Amino acid sequence: MIDLATSKLFSPWTDPTTGVTVYLLTYKVAPVQEAFYFVNNSMTADNRYLWFYCAFPPSGSQVYGRTLGVIDFEQQKVHHFPETQFQSVSPFVDPDSGDIYWTTGLSIWRRPTDPTVGAECVNSLPEDLVKLRPIHRMATHLSRSANGKEFFVDVGLGLQWVFGTLPADGGDFQMWHRFDRNYNHAQFSPTDPDLVLFAEENHPDPITGLRFPIVDRMWLMRRNEAPRPVFDAPTRVTHEWWDEDGEHVWCVWGNEAWRTNIESREVEKVIWPAHCWHAHINKDSDYMVCDSNERFYRGCPSSVYFLNRHTGKHTRIISNPEMKGIVGSQYHIDPHPRFCGSEEFVVFTTTVRGEVDLAMIKVDDLIDRTT
Repeated sequence: MIDLATSKLFSPWTDPTTGVTVYLLTYKVAPVQEAFYFVNNSMTADNRYLWFYCAFPPSGSQVYGRTLGVIDFEQQKVHHFPETQFQSVSPFVDPDSGDIYWTTGLSIWRRPTDPTVGAECVNSLPEDLVKLRPIHRMATHLSRSANGKEFFVDVGLGLQWVFGTLPADGGDFQMWHRFDRNYNHAQFSPTDPDLVLFAEENHPDPITGLRFPIVDRMWLMRRNEAPRPVFDAPTRVTHEWWDEDGEHVWCVWGNEAWRTNIESREVEKVIWPAHCWHAHINKDSDYMVCDSNERFYRGCPSSVYFLNRHTGKHTRIISNPEMKGIVGSQYHIDPHPRFCGSEEFVVFTTTVRGEVDLAMIKVDDLIDRTT
C-alpha cells in the first residue's frame, strides 16, 4: 500500500483554486524529473516501482539524451541510471518484473530495477538493413506484442521509415513495411499480436527542408498485409492510443476524445470542458484524464483534468505555469496524465514549483470530488 502523505520522497501541493492536493516527487536525482509519455504505463502492476524520465540541462533533448530513474515504494528509495540514455519516448516497463526497456542506436536494451545489476542488449537491427545509414529513431515508444514475444519498432533510417518487429529472445528482425515519409507512434494491439496502430506525422523533408503536413492521421496494419486508414475519409486528429479491449482506438481533437471501433468505424465522442491535448482512460472505461492548453508551444501553460463518466462531473486537478527557456523547450514537458500501475493513481508532469516535477494523485480522491 502506497501512502504518499507519509512518504519521505514526496511533498503535498494543493492547488489554490481547486483545493485538489497532489504529491510531487521532491526527492531529486535529476534537475528535470518527468512522467512518461502517456501511451506507455510507467508503473508495475503491484505498484511497487515507478519509472520516470530524467534530464540534465542543457544536455540532450526530447529526441535523445534523457535518462531514467525509478522509485521503489517498498524501500522508499530512488535510483538514477545514467546508462539508460534513450531515444524519443521509447521506454517500456514490464508490468510484472519492473524491468525497463529502451532504445539507443540500433538496439533495444533492458535493465532491472536492482541497481547492482547491469544493462543488457535485447536485440538489434541487422547490419544488412542498416548498412551505413544513420538511425534518427529506433522506436517512438516501444510496445510489446500481446503474446509477449516481440517489440514493434518504427525506425527512422536514412531517408526511409521502416516498420517491423524484433523478438524479445534475440531472434531475427521481421520487416512489416517501408515508407518514404514520416509515420510514427506505432503501437501493438493489446490483444492481437499481429495488429499495429500507427500515425501519419508531419513530414520534415530531409533534402529540401520543406514541411509536409498530416493529411490522414490514424492507420492500422496487420502482419503481412498493407496498411489501411482507420477512417473512411482522410481525417486529421492527434494523439492516438489503443483501448484495452483491442477493438477500439482513441484519439483527441479539439475538446473531444474519440473512441472508434476498428471494424465498424463507429465513433463515440467524449466532450471535455477545455481543449483536449492528450487523454487516457482506465481499463473499465469509466474514468478519464486529459491535459489542456490554450496555445501550444513547448513549455506552454497547461491544465490537467479528471472526468467521472458515471456522474458526468469533472474536476481540474492542477494548472501548470509556463516554463520558459531551454527546460521548457527541450524536454517535452507536457503533463501527459495517465492511469498507472493497478490504476490506483494518475501520474503526470507539473511545473507548479517552477521546476519540472513528477506528480501523483490517488484516483479515489478524484472520484470523491466528482461523485
